[in-house]
Amino acid sequence: MRGATIRKAVDTDAEHAPAPTIKLKRAKGRLLPHVEAYYLFRADGTEFESTERVDIGQIRFLIRGEGEMTFPDGHVEKMKPIMVAGPGTAAASYRLHGPALCFGVVLRAIGWKALIGIPAHKVTDHIIDGEKLFCERAPRLLEQLRDMTELDEMISAIAPQLIMRQEEVKPVPEPHFPFLNAVREWAASEDPTIDALYGTIEETSGLGERQVQRLCLEYFGGPPTKLKRKFRAIRAAMQIFQGAPISDVVGPFADQSHMINEVKHFTGHTPTSLRGNRDPALALTLQNEGFHFLPEVIPEPVDLRAA
Repeated sequence: MRGATIRKAVDTDAEHAPAPTIKLKRAKGRLLPHVEAYYLFRADGTEFESTERVDIGQIRFLIRGEGEMTFPDGHVEKMKPIMVAGPGTAAASYRLHGPALCFGVVLRAIGWKALIGIPAHKVTDHIIDGEKLFCERAPRLLEQLRDMTELDEMISAIAPQLIMRQEEVKPVPEPHFPFLNAVREWAASEDPTIDALYGTIEETSGLGERQVQRLCLEYFGGPPTKLKRKFRAIRAAMQIFQGAPISDVVGPFADQSHMINEVKHFTGHTPTSLRGNRDPALALTLQNEGFHFLPEVIPEPVDLRAA
């Protein structure tokens, strides 16, 4: 699970269980424009609670274990064997009853459109039944994954299914490609302004402000103002986690208190709890640039039109 921070062990067995582990592998080939990475999260404890930061969206397979997520507004949803985690509006918490093994597919914004096909803002802070993505293939896919223990095996099993899913969903419209590139570049700037985003997109694709707002909701789950806050907070969290002094991070915010509140809102952590945190999942999300949704950390040339 992305950004997991183990809060407490609930029973004696969990206290002595090995710390959770997570392995990551970048996507490549035909799925690269749509999928950022794959991961395998393993926890041998019997029960624990954790927090995860906001994200664009994921497909998850809970191969072993059970659990539930508590979303920012306080409502709770039970995890499903195959689930789609919608974009988050703030950090969420979850409880797993293990031992647990979760295989995840980290989507890019274009992947949400191309593979899920549901406007992102309609499922923010919710879990969707992922079996509907694979229809009659779902039971067989779950059976395959439950017989596997290695990340590479699972990637080999899911890749053909995702390619089939690409062919089932309506293609991404041509004018949306420059829009997505513009959002990536805008979010990577040091202190992005909403007017700069509107101006760039109007110049490159001819889309007006209302169209930009609608597409941001559809692809990212929130309006440009919300995206600016998300990107800014996650960037600050990465810098703090990697050792940057607060004075180097606070610039885009109104003041230090504002920065602390925004980082906590979107990551579930204060700057103090970020520093020196040894949780492997948190380290992967804030230190490994391949496991992040900011545009600046997706440097490879990608043909977004590639099938």
